Amino acid sequence: MAKKKEENKEYTIEDLPGVGPATAEKLRDAGYTDLIELAVASPKDLAELAGIGEGVAQKIIAAARKYANVGDFETGDTIMERRSKLTKLTTGSKEMDDLLGGGLETQSITEFFGEFGSGKTQIVHQLAVNVQLPKDKGGLEGHAIFIDTENTFRPERIVQMAQAYGLDPKEALKKIHVARAFNSHHQMLLVDKAMEVAKEFPVRLLVVDSLTAHFRAEYVGRSSLAERQQLLNRHMHDLLKFADINNAVVAVTNQVSAKPDTFWGDPTAPIGGHIVAHNATYRIYLRKSRGNKRIARLIDSPSLPDGEVVIAITNEGIRDA
Repeated sequence: MAKKKEENKEYTIEDLPGVGPATAEKLRDAGYTDLIELAVASPKDLAELAGIGEGVAQKIIAAARKYANVGDFETGDTIMERRSKLTKLTTGSKEMDDLLGGGLETQSITEFFGEFGSGKTQIVHQLAVNVQLPKDKGGLEGHAIFIDTENTFRPERIVQMAQAYGLDPKEALKKIHVARAFNSHHQMLLVDKAMEVAKEFPVRLLVVDSLTAHFRAEYVGRSSLAERQQLLNRHMHDLLKFADINNAVVAVTNQVSAKPDTFWGDPTAPIGGHIVAHNATYRIYLRKSRGNKRIARLIDSPSLPDGEVVIAITNEGIRDA
């Protein structure tokens, strides 16, 4: 009986041999909040981020691998049942919803990338309002978290969009939890904070605007590329974990850089390379058209065909052109 009880015990970081309260706090401050994250960490990264010796880091990782619940294999029908809980969030444009198979999918990351002025921030503002709508209007009846890396959040725009749907602007703003990220490390820590907020409020949308700005500014040159990509990969996995745990939509915006002869027919490419490409479930390329119109092109999806639609950015928000 005692052995069975021991097997069912939920282990924490403090249960690891040689990890006292001070070391546990260092590990959590470095972003390692559970045993799984420690079990898959590299000794060098753990030592640098947590400020401990590499030998100590190796022992912590070995212990974490022993106690961590890495999960079991699942059969296809179990995954099918979990996916039956997926819901869709409207973008405000029926044509864009159709392009995405009914809207933005929960338990997924949707990336919007394009040049300055292509409508990325406008779209994520609209989503922060739409997530509050009733389900019969394409909403998820929930709250939104907005991680702002470039000082782009504008409550005045939320007021306009909320009024267009007949929502109380003050109530709409109260359901959007905004945090300004001052660097890439802070940005990553805010995902942990978002988990805490989601325990108190029914958060169904997490926005990061923009995903790569801090990483791009802080890790310059080829010598720092590997480190940047490693941190970005971890950040993307944390976002996907948030989406899974909370059955939420994760929407991120991304910048572009000049790159000739790209396959989507425009001399720009999204920042982040294969790391972002492989972790984003859906990728939408936005580009300017005439007046208030924008062209949205779906370039990557696990189940939907490529295609593009024209949307309009109006005073009321995102609408069909």
